Amino acid sequence: MSLNAIFNTATSGLTAAQTQLRVVSDNVSNVNTPGYVRKIAEQQTLVSQGVGSGVEVSRIRLATDRFLQAASLNAGAEASRQTVRYELYDRIQSLFGDPGGNSGFFAQVDQVFSSFAAAAEDPTSSPRRQEALFRVQALFDESSRVSTQIQAVREDADGRLQSAVERANVLLQQIEGLNAEIARSTVAGGDASGAETAQAALVGQLSELMDVKVSVRPVGGVSIRTGAGVLLAGQGHATLEYNRAGTVTSETAFNEIWVTEPGGQKRALLESITSGEIKGLIELRDKEAPATAERLAELMTRVADELNRAHNANAASPAPATLTGRNTGQTFESAIAGFNGRTTIAVANAAGVVQARAVIDFAGGAMTINNAVPAADATTFLAQLNAQLGGTATASFSNGVLTLSGAAGNGVAIADDANSPSNKSGRGFSHYFGLNDLVSTDRVALYDTGLKLESPHGFTAGQTLTFRFSGETGARLRDLTVAVPAGSRVEDLLIALNDPATGIGRFGRFDLDGSGNLAFTGYGNPAPALSVLEDRTTQVPSGVSVTELFGIGSGVRASRADGFSLRTDIRQNPSKLALGQLNAAALVGASALSAGDGRGALRLADAGQASAAFQAAGDLVGGSISVSRYASELAGDIGGKASLAENRQSSAQALFTEATARQKAQEGVNLDEELVLMTTYQQAFNASARLIQAAKDMYDTLLGMM
Repeated sequence: MSLNAIFNTATSGLTAAQTQLRVVSDNVSNVNTPGYVRKIAEQQTLVSQGVGSGVEVSRIRLATDRFLQAASLNAGAEASRQTVRYELYDRIQSLFGDPGGNSGFFAQVDQVFSSFAAAAEDPTSSPRRQEALFRVQALFDESSRVSTQIQAVREDADGRLQSAVERANVLLQQIEGLNAEIARSTVAGGDASGAETAQAALVGQLSELMDVKVSVRPVGGVSIRTGAGVLLAGQGHATLEYNRAGTVTSETAFNEIWVTEPGGQKRALLESITSGEIKGLIELRDKEAPATAERLAELMTRVADELNRAHNANAASPAPATLTGRNTGQTFESAIAGFNGRTTIAVANAAGVVQARAVIDFAGGAMTINNAVPAADATTFLAQLNAQLGGTATASFSNGVLTLSGAAGNGVAIADDANSPSNKSGRGFSHYFGLNDLVSTDRVALYDTGLKLESPHGFTAGQTLTFRFSGETGARLRDLTVAVPAGSRVEDLLIALNDPATGIGRFGRFDLDGSGNLAFTGYGNPAPALSVLEDRTTQVPSGVSVTELFGIGSGVRASRADGFSLRTDIRQNPSKLALGQLNAAALVGASALSAGDGRGALRLADAGQASAAFQAAGDLVGGSISVSRYASELAGDIGGKASLAENRQSSAQALFTEATARQKAQEGVNLDEELVLMTTYQQAFNASARLIQAAKDMYDTLLGMM
């Protein structure tokens, strides 16, 4: 070997050792730097014409373990998802207060019924009446507050969703920018480890927003895709688009999150992600919070309905001059059809003495009033009823509302027959029309309409409503607009809705049950979720829409919790609270009402224990259960879900901590290991330096011999 070859070999060793020592120095100086990945200087032999000619540092790479990195990214995405779900659901749970305390929301439900039990002991006591009414109004005020705050949590989630999308766009731009820098350094043979470290940190931040898959590009840098393969970075960066909804209500239709790939293809982001903060926000906003709001609304609807059931069976003393019903959402002909049993309408003076009475018998589908011949039908019922009342009171129907008004200072009271009470869809005559409701609402709250397939639907042909169908991930499948058909029957409306070509028949079907409930059943497993984007239908004469009449979609059902309140005239005058009962057998001239009667108060107190027909709400099916029991189960369900969310968050965070610890153990700086490497490289440097010195001595000796 020539002296020049020895010099070159030694010099290459010096250069390689210097580079390796610089790498070790960088590692040691960044031992406590968060996110720093240890550098490794890879050394290889230089060969010239088959003969070794020294060494060189072929590249400086990061000590990255792709398996551990992927595990850490996936665990981080799941931890972010569960953290945001727990954080926001915990806020929802806190809205209801302590489930086991006396001041929480669910305790107020039982306090309402207890207050009527106290009023039954002294029905003439004004303070006890006022206490009962205060409890009722406080409960519905609180339900409205909780419902509003649940929507506020959803609005917060929606705002955070937009922020997350904006952060994702910034991260993708930065990652792609570093891709270009890393590729340039790789081609030029430079040190790209600094850019790679920064890029790894950005990828970690991106994975907290959505689950991603990372692969190394041959030219340096990384290629990033979602779990479903949507390209986010590596050949240019993708762009995410989302416009938040603004003020959020239970019926808000949210916009889609779109991702436009570098090649220009636009897709729904939710179809391709399964974890991350964005996924957690979507799940809370679109599933968990709405389910809680819908169950709350169903509870308050049944509380109001059972109180109204009892109050409609009661009578105040003196009887109120006017009984104004609720909007049934139907024509009178449809509303009066389908009753059976008997009921009595009595007109009484201030002393409770009957001035006139009308005994209505719905037996056999006929409508006989005081056994008058011929029997009334739907078109003659009001006229015959007014004739039998003889001017002491008047019945009228307008815009879906039945009204009974006494004349000359008389009041009106109603009672069903004890042996054969009137009934339609599980409600008596007064209860069905809401003539003596204790709790009123500004919207349709009961969806067991009593309509039959042959009933007129009352909507104008050509009016439209638009449905949205969403998949299991929450991504939109299809928006469909359906027009009201020319046919006037409910059956015609169902046929139009279920038409596979012009309706929703490709995704599911609507069915009308025996009580007039309209229910949607989706096809497939999992079945698509249905929501209403727009409803431009208006029923004549009630003025309600198809969505409002039948309660289509969880949004309109959840909105009911905001609309309940104590009836205005009773709130202003507690003496109008019906705590007694009408003696339906009392004839004209006899007393039928007593101011000291407290039987009706006991009926109101027992309303919380009576079985009520709860409909499906949220993620639970309906069934027959008491209001108090349903409230207890809802309290347990909310607490259980909050506890489950906390456990999931803790588990996901523990898994992320473990995955991160293992990744750091592999990629982090170990001072002992670096000390060993530093010693090794110093010795290599010294060996190369001694080789140069030896070659120099040989060279000097040769020169001296000449």
